[in-house]
Amino acid sequence: MKHNLLTSVLLCGALLTACAQQKEVDAYQAIVAQDGSGDYTNVQAAIDAAPDSCLQPWRIFVKNGSYEEQVIVPQSKPYIHLIGQDKDSTVIHMRLNVGGKPEKPEDDPAGYWACSVHNPDAKTYQHEGSVVLVKGDHFYSENISYINDYGTEAHNGPQALAMKIQGDCAAFYNCNFRSFQDTWMTSTQDEHRLYVKDCYIEGAVDYFYGGGDALLENCTLYNVRDASVIVAPCHTSPRFGYVFLNCIVDGNAEAAKGNVKLGRPWHNSPRAVYLHTTMRIPIAEEGWTNMGAIPALFAEYDSRDAEGNILDLSHRKTEYEGRGDNPAKGSCPATVSAEDAKRYTYENIIMADDGWNPRAYMTEPSK
Repeated sequence: MKHNLLTSVLLCGALLTACAQQKEVDAYQAIVAQDGSGDYTNVQAAIDAAPDSCLQPWRIFVKNGSYEEQVIVPQSKPYIHLIGQDKDSTVIHMRLNVGGKPEKPEDDPAGYWACSVHNPDAKTYQHEGSVVLVKGDHFYSENISYINDYGTEAHNGPQALAMKIQGDCAAFYNCNFRSFQDTWMTSTQDEHRLYVKDCYIEGAVDYFYGGGDALLENCTLYNVRDASVIVAPCHTSPRFGYVFLNCIVDGNAEAAKGNVKLGRPWHNSPRAVYLHTTMRIPIAEEGWTNMGAIPALFAEYDSRDAEGNILDLSHRKTEYEGRGDNPAKGSCPATVSAEDAKRYTYENIIMADDGWNPRAYMTEPSK
């Protein structure tokens, strides 16, 4: 009797586990696995098979693996959700850049031409200039590393994007983004929104750049060179611009020499603000630098050092020099008040008027 009871209990437990696992599988419309245990062996094939014009999430689960491929989400495929198994073991990567042909071999010490999208002899010839390009609206991803191998290996230019967003309402949770120059380009449409939570972004030169209203929350911005520059926005008239809330600025030994800049104004009247940010490495006293445009707002509030001490922001840059069609000189505030800082909330920036709520997707994965 006891033996039969124990057997029944174990059988019930096995059935419950199997049901739970099946429920997890059923939560996805497609599974990508390099070992052939899923529906597809590469990410692009799963996206290509997704229906056009979805009005609800099309969830693609990507099992752990090294996916060396370019991934493009077309404009016709909104609501693509890419969910990785583990952010450090689910990697989408490729070695490419957009550099032009060097005049002499010595002009290419890092060997960029061998993987340039402009090189007819390279396997990357006529590829898009980013490892991942998202044109569709309402894209969402979690637990995936997006890496441009040229940037991370060469630690040199030219431009080598890991991620490029052109759609509206994109969101990322618990992801890694790594390259050197221009790691991540955001949409240049002022009205587009981007939400990034608990992510790691690595680079050295303008490695988060573009436009749109972007809220980065609890993210790490990791600098890999002396005199790195984090952002290079090109906003015209956004509601908020780039907002870094409760983030960390960190870096390697080279970046810790005290010359890192928070950003520089690429085009138009860009906006970027760092709120309650911890600077684990010393930042250049002036904080910001010139690029050609005059920023509408390059500012901070409650910035702190690695020990939690409030930083002195009195020497931050407020006067800028323009070039080209921009005014020759201009100024903008380097700080925002406590009252103004309260405006920069998830509800105001991301949910806005239509109630878009990507946090609803950011639940803990099943064990």
